Amino acid sequence: MVDYPWLKFYPPGVPEHLEYPPAVCPDLLRQAARDYPESEALNFYGNPVTYSVFYSYAARFAAALVDLGVAQGDRVALVGPNCPQWEIAWFGVLMAGAVVVQTNPMYRDRELTSLFNDSGAQTVVAYQPLVPLVLAVKPATAVTRVISFDFVPAFQPGDGGVEVFEQLIAQSPNRQLPRVDPEDLAVLQYTGGTTGEPKGVMLTHANLVANTFQALAVMTPLAPRKGEEVMLTVLPLFHVYGMTAAMNLAVAIAARQVILPRFEVKEVLRTIAEHRVTFFPGAPTMYVAVNNFPGVEQVDLGSVKGCLSGSAPLPPEVQRRFEELTGAVLVEGYGLSEASPITHVNPLGGVRRAGRIGVPVPDTVAKIVDGGTGASELAPGAVGEMVVKGPQVMRGYWNKPEETAAVLREGWLFTGDLAVMDEDGFFTVVDRKKDLIIAGGFNIYPREVEDVIYEHPKVREAVVVGVPDAYRGETVRAFVVLKDNEGLTADELTAFLRERLAAFKVPRQVEFRPELPKTVVGKALRRVLRSEAEKEAHETEV
Repeated sequence: MVDYPWLKFYPPGVPEHLEYPPAVCPDLLRQAARDYPESEALNFYGNPVTYSVFYSYAARFAAALVDLGVAQGDRVALVGPNCPQWEIAWFGVLMAGAVVVQTNPMYRDRELTSLFNDSGAQTVVAYQPLVPLVLAVKPATAVTRVISFDFVPAFQPGDGGVEVFEQLIAQSPNRQLPRVDPEDLAVLQYTGGTTGEPKGVMLTHANLVANTFQALAVMTPLAPRKGEEVMLTVLPLFHVYGMTAAMNLAVAIAARQVILPRFEVKEVLRTIAEHRVTFFPGAPTMYVAVNNFPGVEQVDLGSVKGCLSGSAPLPPEVQRRFEELTGAVLVEGYGLSEASPITHVNPLGGVRRAGRIGVPVPDTVAKIVDGGTGASELAPGAVGEMVVKGPQVMRGYWNKPEETAAVLREGWLFTGDLAVMDEDGFFTVVDRKKDLIIAGGFNIYPREVEDVIYEHPKVREAVVVGVPDAYRGETVRAFVVLKDNEGLTADELTAFLRERLAAFKVPRQVEFRPELPKTVVGKALRRVLRSEAEKEAHETEV
C-alpha cells in the first residue's frame, strides 16, 4: 500500500478507501424515498415535493418514455433551467435505461444542432419557451420526439408533435422498467476539454455514484445529517458540477433542495435566510457577489455550514470574507467533466491551504508528470501536467477513440492542467495547458468563438483570448482585423455574435487592429496577444 503524503491531512472520519454499493443513480432516489418518504425533497418558489412523490414521478416518466419507444441506451437530451421537472426528467431517463445528454439551455441553433447530431439524440425534453428553437433545428437532426415541460404547461397534446411532460406522467401506466447496470452509460456531458472541439464525456452510473460518495466522505467533518440538511441548488444542473455537488449529493443524504433557476444575489440571500440553507456549493463569482451585496451584514446567513467552491480559483480574500459573514466553512476544490467531476478538495476540517485546490478525495490518486510525453513523474515542487486516477474517471469520449486514447493512458486521466504538488500532497493549478477560457464558471473555447466571428462578412481575421477579470475570473477578448475599407463597431459585432452564440461566450471586449502578430509561417501569436491583454488589465487595476 502506497503511503500518499496527503492522507495524513484527511480529517478524522474521512476514510482513505470507501465501499461503493453496486448501485445506479436512481437507487439514490429510491433509497431516499424509502427511508424519508414524507420529507421534502424539492422546493421551487414555495412549492414542495416530497421524496415519495419525486420518486413516483420519475418512475412514471420513465414508463412513459419506454411506452413512447425510448430504448435502453438511447440518448435523451435535457434542455432547460433548474427546476423540479428537470430533476424528475433526469432520474426518469436513467430509470428507463437511457442516457442523459446534458444540454446548456443558453445554446443557440448551431450549438444545439451540433450536440444533437453528435450524441444521436432522438428524444428531447425541453423547457417550453425553448421548444420553438428545438423544433427549428429538429429537421437537421435525428430528433423524432419532443417533450415540453413548463412551470405552467402551455402546450396541448399533439401541438406540433410535442408531448406534454405533466400529462405523460399523469397518464403513465405502472410497468416494469428495464434493468440498469452500474457500468451502463448514464450521462453524456459535453465539454471541449482542452482542444475546443465539443466531446461527449461518457460517465457511467458507477462513476457518478462513486463521486457522490466521495463528496459525501469529505463532508464528514461537517456531520451531514440524513433527512435534515438543506441544499441550495443554484449551480446549473446541466453542468457536471451542479449535477453531482448539488443534486446527487442532496439526494444521497435525503436533503431538501431549494432550487433556483439562476443566480441572482438578492434572491439567493433571501432564500438562504428563509429556508435555513445548510450547504451552498457554488463558484467564486457567487461568493464574491454575496460578499459585496449592500447590507449583507444584516442578512441572517448563520445556517450555512459548508460550501464547496469550484470551476475557477477561489481568491483567499473572498474565502476569508465569506466565512466571516456566515460562520461557514468555504473551501476550494477541483474537478473536470472527465472525472464526474470532483478529484480534489481542501479538507473541510483541519489543515487547508488557501490558493490551492487541496488534496485528492478518497480512492483518488494524483501526480505531476512531465508536460511532454507524460511518462516521467516529477518531484514535489516541479510544475508539470496533473494526471489523476480513480473510480470517478470517465469511460472515454463518445465516438472519439483517438481523443480518448490521448487523455486516458493506463487508467490515468491527463487533465491538461499544469500544476504543482508540495511535499505534503497539496496541489496547486498554475496554468492551463491549452487555451481554454473559464469565465464565471463556464468553459469557453476560443476557436468556437473565432469561427463565428469569421462568419461576419466584414471580418478578415480574429483571435480570441481570456483576460483576467476580478469578478468572472476571466473574460473574453476578441482581437479583430477588418477587411479593407470596411467599418464595424464593437456593438455591431457583439450583436451579430449574440444571435449565434450563448451569451456567456460573446466577447465582453473587442479590439480592432490593423494586423495581428504572426509567426513566420503566418500563424497568429495568441500568446503575445494574451500577454498584452493581461498587461493592460494589470495596469488598469493599478
